[in-house]
Amino acid sequence: MSRIFEYFVVCGIGPEIRTVDGSKGYHGPACMYLPSLLDQYPPSNHSLYPPPPPQLPTCVLPAGVEFYSSGFDSSDPSTFPRSYPIVLTEGDGSKIYVSCISFRDPVCEDIAEAYRIQANSYADKCICLVSRSPSFRVIRTALEELFALCFSPNGSSKPLWDVIAHVVSSVPLPTPGKERVLFAIENCLLPVEAPPNHGLPYVDISFQPLVQCLDVENLIILFTAVLIERRILLRANKYSLLTLVSEAICHLIYPFRWQHVYIPLLFFSGVDYIDAPTPYMMGLHSGVDTSTLAMDGVVIVDLEYNRITTSEEIPPIPEPELSFLRGDIMKLLYPNVIGIDEMKAGIYNVSEHYPKFGAKQWGEDHDLQLRMIFLKFFATFLSGYRNFLENSAAHVFNTQAFLKKRSRSSNQPPEPMIVQFLESHGFLDYLERAAGSDENNNNLLDKLQDAIGRDQNPMSILPSSLVEPEILTVSDSDVGISGSGAKYTYDRFPLNIRTEEQEEKRKQILAAISNAFEYSGRHTPSKDPLADSLSPLERAAERDLMVLDIKVKLQGLWLRLLKLGATDDPLSSFEYGTILALIESDAEGIGGSGFVECISEHIHSGWHCQLTEEQFIAVKELLKTAINRATSRNDLLTIRDALEVSSDMYKKDNNNVPDYVQRHLISLSIWEELRFWEGYFDYLMEQSSNKSANYASLVTAQLVILASHMAGLGLPDNDAWYMIETIAERNNIGSKQFIKIRGFLSHIQQLRNGYWGVTSMKAQSMLSLALPSPHSKNTKDEDQQPTEATGVGRNWVQSMFTRNTTSRSSSFSRVRRWTSDGGTNENGTPRKLDLSTGGQKKLQTNIRILRGHNGAITALHCVTKREVWDLVGDREDAGFFISGSTDCSVKIWDPSLRGSELRATLKGHTRTIRAISSDRGKVVSGSDDQSVLVWDKQTTQLLEELKGHDGPVSCVRMLSGERVLTASHDGTVKMWDVRTDRCVATVGRCSSAVLCMEYDDNVGVLAAAGRDVVANIWDIRASRQMHKLSGHTQWIRSLRVVGDTVITGSDDWTARIWSVSRGTCDAVLACHAGPILCVEYSSLDKGIITGSSDGLVRFWENDDGGIRCAKNVTIHNAAILSINAGEHWLGIGAADNSSSLFHRPQERLGGFSGTGSKMAGWQLYRTPQKTVAMCYEMQVRCIASDLERKRICSGGRNGLLRLWDATINI
Repeated sequence: MSRIFEYFVVCGIGPEIRTVDGSKGYHGPACMYLPSLLDQYPPSNHSLYPPPPPQLPTCVLPAGVEFYSSGFDSSDPSTFPRSYPIVLTEGDGSKIYVSCISFRDPVCEDIAEAYRIQANSYADKCICLVSRSPSFRVIRTALEELFALCFSPNGSSKPLWDVIAHVVSSVPLPTPGKERVLFAIENCLLPVEAPPNHGLPYVDISFQPLVQCLDVENLIILFTAVLIERRILLRANKYSLLTLVSEAICHLIYPFRWQHVYIPLLFFSGVDYIDAPTPYMMGLHSGVDTSTLAMDGVVIVDLEYNRITTSEEIPPIPEPELSFLRGDIMKLLYPNVIGIDEMKAGIYNVSEHYPKFGAKQWGEDHDLQLRMIFLKFFATFLSGYRNFLENSAAHVFNTQAFLKKRSRSSNQPPEPMIVQFLESHGFLDYLERAAGSDENNNNLLDKLQDAIGRDQNPMSILPSSLVEPEILTVSDSDVGISGSGAKYTYDRFPLNIRTEEQEEKRKQILAAISNAFEYSGRHTPSKDPLADSLSPLERAAERDLMVLDIKVKLQGLWLRLLKLGATDDPLSSFEYGTILALIESDAEGIGGSGFVECISEHIHSGWHCQLTEEQFIAVKELLKTAINRATSRNDLLTIRDALEVSSDMYKKDNNNVPDYVQRHLISLSIWEELRFWEGYFDYLMEQSSNKSANYASLVTAQLVILASHMAGLGLPDNDAWYMIETIAERNNIGSKQFIKIRGFLSHIQQLRNGYWGVTSMKAQSMLSLALPSPHSKNTKDEDQQPTEATGVGRNWVQSMFTRNTTSRSSSFSRVRRWTSDGGTNENGTPRKLDLSTGGQKKLQTNIRILRGHNGAITALHCVTKREVWDLVGDREDAGFFISGSTDCSVKIWDPSLRGSELRATLKGHTRTIRAISSDRGKVVSGSDDQSVLVWDKQTTQLLEELKGHDGPVSCVRMLSGERVLTASHDGTVKMWDVRTDRCVATVGRCSSAVLCMEYDDNVGVLAAAGRDVVANIWDIRASRQMHKLSGHTQWIRSLRVVGDTVITGSDDWTARIWSVSRGTCDAVLACHAGPILCVEYSSLDKGIITGSSDGLVRFWENDDGGIRCAKNVTIHNAAILSINAGEHWLGIGAADNSSSLFHRPQERLGGFSGTGSKMAGWQLYRTPQKTVAMCYEMQVRCIASDLERKRICSGGRNGLLRLWDATINI
């Protein structure tokens, strides 16, 4: 028989204490600690139910565990217990419902003694009832009764865990619609029942918090975002509010189901998962800081302030369904206002379909009414959908036919909202469920559509509850028997009875901790009362004896660790715990250095160095701890020895290839320190046995050893080469040895990357999210990402709770100082940046804020100097910018008119502006409303409206001869004649949305690319397609056409260079750690510049028949959105509102024919002064540069334009 309660669980501080960032041990009350599962019923050795989810402790205490000096205080609300529900989603999509009560409870005496925690301390503890039934109220009431019974001064008639055992094991799950179960907890009688299955899905929550936190408009916006499956983040300062609102909105989309990641209450340390690329619905406490996250495209719902923000427009629900939905909700929430004009009596004032509630307090009737309102919306919104169902293997639903039917009835093109909804996983899941069922008798959507067609009361589709349910009473036969009326009272939540095995394991862990403290105390001089009476020789002898004692013990522990059986868990063993405690508690480093020395001696004695999977994990963690402790003491010798032994120990992977421990130490910060590698090099030179060899050859041999270790760790090639190059230059080894070392490093990096993939410090934050590689699984590129990166969706949810939370605090900040702007050495290798006044000029510049738009800036265009002359006369400083926004308007700005920059506003579009272009006299714009509008630039009069696209217009280009070239998400590229207001020809067709387009009017070559990952090339004059350039594996977001060359940048983290005449790929540029958003060609250097979401700008140039990265720019901290290269000036703009202007000095132009790097001639001229910290609303969406007047303009999500004039100082 199924039971309503699966588990009773207690979570809190266990014997193994660890902070939320992974540091082991107790670090004081100021830190937050990871919770553990302490007790459960049924016990862990039962077979009745599967074990509780492993992520349960982390989720029920999302902030972690905090220590306190005092417990409950009736005068201090912050000490009160907190009751809240959470919902967990398993891999198959099923839900687990948990009711939680967190409170302060005394720390166990044995834990406090082992970790030296102050006596009478308290820590967070959480008790939980776990169920598969969404009976929120019953679960919460039962848990609160158990909590009250525990701390009641009157006590309970039987031990608390006996009461818990009876409740969990004896209360059955009632048959829906037929049974009502009554059970008692001491003297409290509780009922539980479920409605019939053939009605609305059972939900035991109130929808009132949802409608109280959000007004009607924001409720509809959230509802729409859920339907079209956006990334949704709920924020509130109450745990219960996040769960109740999440559950409520999921029930309002019935009969559809949310198909993606669902975490109503996200644990605080998992905040970085908000930047995951897949759709999700998550709730996060408003006290958690998210300022360091990109949050691009995330729909943020602030429940405290009734506010919804997002960087991407949410398409509205089409009319008339939107008005009907809004009106029905208003009637339910505000009946006295909506019906204020209605007659008090008569036949016209009573609704036949929905009852009027007046000022009645919110109750279950309101919940039902609200759910029926949204179900009625779906019935009208999808009217007649059953006529478009298909039984073919390829398609279940004829989407195009359904959209055409709606378009004919509304005389409007297909609305983006319904198009996105019909493509959603939720809609497809509903169709598959409906098609896979032999009977549709319980489909309430179909029933409601039929009822509306017959003008029946919508409530009539719900089952009637005329039959009273059968009452089942669950009694506890043991109540009053045990103890002859004895009462059980508790001053803390009691522990359940542990098995002998559990008790022994607990004692071993705490004993290891105590031993570690004792070792630490024994060799600390200040603790020795006889220290003052000992001579220096006696002290040294005592210390040597103590060191020898520790090393002997470590050697025995190490050998026993390697002898553990295949079924033993080394991480839970006494040996591992004791070694770890010795390393962590050792102030002088004897434990860490002794452990590394044990391994080294074992290797030299002939050990084969191969580890099992479990041993590998244990050794890796121990070495990390030893190196971290040695780093804090500046003990470079121990770090050096640990690095060397890590290069010997390995395990075999699934392909029987050795995987060395060294590869897994990359996250440690010491490897970014140049001083460590210099010290290691000096050590190798001193230990070299071949002193008579040529000095340059000797230095080269030692640098090869350093390069081997760097490659083994997985250091990025640029960072490794910088450190090796610095050491080599100091020893003057000559150019030939330089080339030899560079070739060796490149070779071993290629060998390593070819199998393990590239390890990038900027990419590590993405890999910790378990994001997939942008390459396909079958690709053999040496630049593909590490194989540890897993899939997204449900695998992402599962991996989220088991990921390694250790992250680096800095990303090679010291090493990368040379790449901040850079320049290069004479041999073409990057050099450090000279930040002197002469090298960088002045940094203070003038920034103006241009206001006028009421929505996010989505398109920005810079008018050329020639256009301005024709319009307002020959003025040197008159350059125009034209902007488009989500407010559907286009605005023209004249920066020369300070204080009155807004020159004109052009209105005519009905949706967001996506693209703008212009010529001498006209402005042309493309929009999500699928139209292209042409205005007169001087009179601002609307000249033409060009219609013909079946999707949002993404690109526009004004050509000579009154022609306009446009591209759209419908996959077409069209040529228009403005004079005749018609489409001359559809000059190109792609298989998916076009995101970027370039046209060379001199030769008639058109290039377009986008979501179909193919670069399409057409010869417009010959009316033929020349090539389909395949090679990218993700969307192509940028391209440039220069003569016979096409350059493309893609989400697969690469840029490619193609030959138009041959139709071949000439080069693949793969050094970025994120999608490449912009590419540019420098005509003077014949070089290429790429910008990526990793914040890097890379300069590429031809070198001996190949192409290499000659320069990196890392002064930007966010995605590079725009690169504009002129003859002597280069403008760059990033998403964090930062800009930079580069200049090529005239005096260097004559030296480009030499052997030095040409692209290195670009020098940083100026960057605007940063005045305020960036916030989400200020993030940039588009950027345009006016290099002739040295101006860069950026448009933000807050509707403001930020104009930087680099020629004016403050």
